[in-house]
Amino acid sequence: MGKLGNKVALVTGASRGIGQAIAELFAAEGAKVVCAARTINEGDHVLEGSLSNTVGRIIEAGGSAIAVAANISEEEDCRALFDTAVDTYGKVDILVNNAALNYYVPIVNYDVSKWMRAFAVNVHGPFMLSRSVLPGMMERHSGAIINISSGSAIGPGRGPYEVDGHGGTMYGASKAALERMTQGLAQEVQHHNIAVTCYSPSQVVPTPGTVYHKLVEGMDDPKGEPVEIMAKTALLLASEPAEKVNGRVTYSQQVLEEFGWIDEGKGIGFGRTGSGYSQI
Repeated sequence: MGKLGNKVALVTGASRGIGQAIAELFAAEGAKVVCAARTINEGDHVLEGSLSNTVGRIIEAGGSAIAVAANISEEEDCRALFDTAVDTYGKVDILVNNAALNYYVPIVNYDVSKWMRAFAVNVHGPFMLSRSVLPGMMERHSGAIINISSGSAIGPGRGPYEVDGHGGTMYGASKAALERMTQGLAQEVQHHNIAVTCYSPSQVVPTPGTVYHKLVEGMDDPKGEPVEIMAKTALLLASEPAEKVNGRVTYSQQVLEEFGWIDEGKGIGFGRTGSGYSQI
């Protein structure tokens, strides 16, 4: 049956990178997976990856998944995404809010419409989807909402600063908001056996997006955290008892080690900095 047998998971940003890895691992663990993103087919986006590829890999491996094109910054798309999941599989047991957007632009040059759109994807989408899945989870007295954050949610602290910012202020601000929303919602649903959690990579994860933004040297960058670590963390937070994880805002390797899930001999550190765990 796997750790997620008889569960239905909705994963946003599942066309590539972390979202794809989570969707594939969840399916391998027995979940039926609703894969959501804007990119349906290869070539529809400048970055490599598509929902058709993710779903095809899951089905080829014997799993069950569907692809749903959705712009989670739009309320209508979020509603339609949830409705499609319920119409297809009858429920949503696990929601993974992974989709994210940033343009890495200094505030002085940040276009207002792009700021609003990025904040809508990074914060409003998770809110709208959480609001959709919660009634069913509360009725079943079971569920998990997992938000993907970033070490950039931790600010640079007080000046003076040794280096200038890299244009990630908007991204950090939206992820900080997501982390605060996580714990507030966790408190609200604590008596319903629902786990609301949030975690960040312990190191930059090589993905088509981080390669594009030059945050890593390539998909095989030895300094990066393998995408499988992020997927394994999501599985932990989706399958451990709610009372053990609810309200956690943590880091991938940190929580994997705590629960004894970390792979021995990988040689992967936690990427500690003076301000704690961090990711660019």
